[in-house]
Amino acid sequence: MTATATDSYLVIRALLDEFVRCGMEHACTCPGSRNTPIVLSIANEQRLRAWSHIDERSAGFFALGAAKASGRPVAVTCTSGTATANLLPAVIEAHEAGIPLIVLTADRPPELRDVGAGQTIDQIKLYGDAVKWFVELGVPDAGAERLRWVRSLACRAYWTAVSGRPGPVHINIPLREPLVLDAPLPEDEPGGGGKPHGHPWLIQETSGPSSPAALPRRDEFSRTVFVVGELGPNPELGRKLADFAARARVPLLADPLSGARSGPAAIAHFDLLLRDRELAAQLTPDVVCRIGDLPTSKPLRTWIAGLEHAHHILFAPDERWSDPSARVTQRIVGSLEDLLERVTHDEVIVDDSDWLDRWTRADSVVAHAIAEPLIAAGLSEPATVTALAQFLPPSATLFVGASMPIRDVEEFFPTLHEPPRVLANRGANGIDGTVSSAFGVTAATDGEVVLVLGDITLAHDIGGLLATRRLGLKLTIVLINNDGGGIFNFLPVSSQGAVFEQHIATPAGLDFRHAAALYGLRHDLATSFEEFAGALMGALSGSASTIIEVRTERVANRQLHADVEAAALAALAHSHRPDH
Repeated sequence: MTATATDSYLVIRALLDEFVRCGMEHACTCPGSRNTPIVLSIANEQRLRAWSHIDERSAGFFALGAAKASGRPVAVTCTSGTATANLLPAVIEAHEAGIPLIVLTADRPPELRDVGAGQTIDQIKLYGDAVKWFVELGVPDAGAERLRWVRSLACRAYWTAVSGRPGPVHINIPLREPLVLDAPLPEDEPGGGGKPHGHPWLIQETSGPSSPAALPRRDEFSRTVFVVGELGPNPELGRKLADFAARARVPLLADPLSGARSGPAAIAHFDLLLRDRELAAQLTPDVVCRIGDLPTSKPLRTWIAGLEHAHHILFAPDERWSDPSARVTQRIVGSLEDLLERVTHDEVIVDDSDWLDRWTRADSVVAHAIAEPLIAAGLSEPATVTALAQFLPPSATLFVGASMPIRDVEEFFPTLHEPPRVLANRGANGIDGTVSSAFGVTAATDGEVVLVLGDITLAHDIGGLLATRRLGLKLTIVLINNDGGGIFNFLPVSSQGAVFEQHIATPAGLDFRHAAALYGLRHDLATSFEEFAGALMGALSGSASTIIEVRTERVANRQLHADVEAAALAALAHSHRPDH
């Protein structure tokens, strides 16, 4: 039987219906010819929020941002040919970061492959091992048996994307012409359609938590630290962990991405205080409990790698291996929600020694020491980060760009009673699609979203700004413009003069006022802390997307970081002298 347009639309309607029944809320589309049935079906599915994009790279990262914020799979579709390859960076980031995506690539039917037909490439397993599962749907056939299989396949794709360690799934859909219906699609579906009462064709359940064996008792060890990275989409986890650490009096070295940098046990400036080798040796723990991803901080990672006699416990939410220093001595795999539920309900063994006090005193010393050089520098890159921490409400989400912004957030973000949610693309640690990911977070988030990033990162995804005008989404962008890749000034290659400037730092000399005007955003230039605070508060309370530009100088920024480190180390050396 020859497949018709009706077959294509019935199959795709069933596929989307099951996605929605499983819990999908968002889908992203890109223009094209071969994916017409998929795009029109998504647009007509009233239970899905359909987000239109003109290019696949932006669409992929937008979908990734929405999935990161919501914790649910988001679908993204594109036409055949090289369009599919433009989704690869987002697919890789989703794989590395554990973000659930469902990629629906339209394709030419088998008879048009490898015969010189236009816009045709080999799309079979195009993304390789970067996806959890690949399936070739086959040319749509809307027979009753086939549609039952499609519904089951849709559920399998959804649950595969979201279960275990989440990640992307790729469904390749070959479509024959005609690609547009010439009559309305019938309401009834061969085989009777989906299950009654809106239930998905297949429901997946996860067994309850089992008690992790061989957890060391707190009363067996005198010194324990928690090292906490990104914990996933549930913001309650960080708050629960911060509360537990405070009750147990365990130092909490938490990346702001974890949501746990709050409460009296949180150590905000571990990146700086661990640069003091004498102090770092004095603060050697018996047990290191790592929870979630490993923070970015190089001093922290170096310190952990040197703790050869400590017991290193890794609480891993899934099967991904995360032990770059090969120090983990016990690995407990399971839901972090289940783990924290169990731990927080167990009897808390309080460390009544001065262990936490030693950490908090050092943290306080660093905080006071670095205040002077930061104030003297005026509106700097670190000061921009501390201002965001000061002015963003707990209901806001801060999306952080790669390179210097994420490092400054980790180094300078203070301990807050109720911190804003902090997100970033830290799977592959690239600058790809940062603007689009932040708009995707905006689409799946109720509160205000603020993006902080550098000028090269904005230039790399400047087309993502289209989302504010085309999709009606509001985003506040804090642009740190140091005219180039500022992080490279911290590397030895910065000594290479003109070659470094041209080929590594790559200054672009862009005037972002014109970019704001082109894409329909407001633009404010902040030259002082007061101007930045006013622009930020105005952007948060306003209705328009805004670029707040902070201009800095790369060499001066490198020197400021050196001055901050020197001030911190001098104060720490003074504080732990025997006669002090």
